[in-house]
Amino acid sequence: MLISKRISKINVSPTMKVAGEAKEMLARGESVIDLSVGETDFPTPPNVKEAAKRAIDNNQTRYTLNPGTVELRNAIAAKLKRENGLDYSIKEIIVSNGAKQSLYNAIQSLVYVDDEVIFSSPYWVSYPEMVTLAHGQSVIIPTTEENGFKITPEQLKKAITPYTKILILCNPSNPTGSCYTRKELEEIADIVLQHKFYVISDEIYEKLVYDNFKLVSFPSLGNEIKKRTILVNGLSKSYAMTGWRIGYAAGPEEIISAINKLQSHSTSNASSISQAAGVEAFNGPQDYIENLKNEFQTRRDYLYNELTTMDGINCYKPQGAFYLFPKISTFFNKKTDKILIKNSTDFAMYLLQEAKVATVPGSAFGAEGYIRLSYATSKENLQQAVERIREAISKLK
Repeated sequence: MLISKRISKINVSPTMKVAGEAKEMLARGESVIDLSVGETDFPTPPNVKEAAKRAIDNNQTRYTLNPGTVELRNAIAAKLKRENGLDYSIKEIIVSNGAKQSLYNAIQSLVYVDDEVIFSSPYWVSYPEMVTLAHGQSVIIPTTEENGFKITPEQLKKAITPYTKILILCNPSNPTGSCYTRKELEEIADIVLQHKFYVISDEIYEKLVYDNFKLVSFPSLGNEIKKRTILVNGLSKSYAMTGWRIGYAAGPEEIISAINKLQSHSTSNASSISQAAGVEAFNGPQDYIENLKNEFQTRRDYLYNELTTMDGINCYKPQGAFYLFPKISTFFNKKTDKILIKNSTDFAMYLLQEAKVATVPGSAFGAEGYIRLSYATSKENLQQAVERIREAISKLK
């Protein structure tokens, strides 16, 4: 066999697959509205772009330290202290090529054969694949709309075995946008400390919370839980910097040192120019984020209100991120002259072909019967998408 068994066990990211097909349709001149990818339509803040230009003009184009420049790690440490009440030294922080690499590195550094990693479904598409690549075992806890798509303490206790190594928390959640309250996180933290496993807290959507929800960073719950937490975050969502590829992990020095070792043999340091821009993002004015958040809340409210008036669609109203995750299983076994809808993939492909609206099937997130829509696009696009979706589902009998 040419391809290794390790790679043969995983699949291409479904979100990238759908986005790729939508881009091919656009290239053919078709009018596609893409609600599939988690990427804002906002431009990177001007002060951040200017910082990158200065870095180029100042010839900051060499390799940096493998875990990131001292300036950027100091800026991250200051951010964590200022906004989250967390004290980390720069030896407890590593910068990587996006939060996705930070997550991958953390899992690779902690997980090996027979180690179990717990996370909930719906889950971000890459969690199970990353665990598989580390030769670990995924233990998936199903959640429901009724409990806000969140793990309950009872579910977590039942999932724990002698092989449990990590719990992954995505807060706010991709794909559901759900957020854990302080009380809910404290209940989880008590169980973690009792059973002595680790937590990877994926907080990449940290700043995108709505309706005055107060998000709590998991390691800020106390010094003991901080010792068992690897915090992952980055610049992509809150600062519209997806293409700049800056993410970071903060945690116990022993674990960060292991991640540093791994990264030194894969990508080495993140882009020097992007790191210079990152310093400005963390240290510069933050009013951009409030404007971004307000606009996303307006878009969320619009899309949620429109979707929930459509016959056959139910939708949980999220507190964070920039996704809606409506339930569409009532359309299963409905059809047109050309297609029979059997599952969420069929429904997503129907919307793409019939309505020219790109979404992601819930099966990609371990949640059949749903689709994910991103509202990180213009109000005009959302209005057109709503009209197209409404018309398309009206044709299903």
